[in-house]
Amino acid sequence: MAPTPASPGADLLRAWNRLRTKPGGGWLFSRLLGRMVPYTGSIGARVLELRPGHARIALRDHRAVRNHLNSIHAIALVNLGEVTSGLAMLTALPPGVRGIVTHLDTEFLKKARGRLVATCAAEPGPVTEPIEETVVAEVTDEAGDVVARVRVRWRLAPS
Repeated sequence: MAPTPASPGADLLRAWNRLRTKPGGGWLFSRLLGRMVPYTGSIGARVLELRPGHARIALRDHRAVRNHLNSIHAIALVNLGEVTSGLAMLTALPPGVRGIVTHLDTEFLKKARGRLVATCAAEPGPVTEPIEETVVAEVTDEAGDVVARVRVRWRLAPS
């Protein structure tokens, strides 16, 4: 019998836990994540918190993520929500389970300006056959108002 493949989320958590307590460790982890996933890295988000099934990521307001309305671009918000859901979901999965995004749905509730923080929690049930799980990443502004809500459907299956 072949060994059960390790969880990619376990590798992410190991790296996060090794780096987060070091000076500049959160910044370094965020840059490494951006190198692993270049499109995600294009927005320059910073991981603030990561634990099994939970992620919190910040995005500073800067020219590269702005639109013509002088606010943060819709696709930057979707990107932020997707990566937040990805870290939450991947760190929640046990070894031997893989996941892929199959659907994204975003509600834009308010113009996004200033520093934003996306938060997502994932608690997938047992995966003995392919299943669909949906998680929600909420993006809030500095006042605590929800500016976007990103629903991400994941297809989970045994490896």
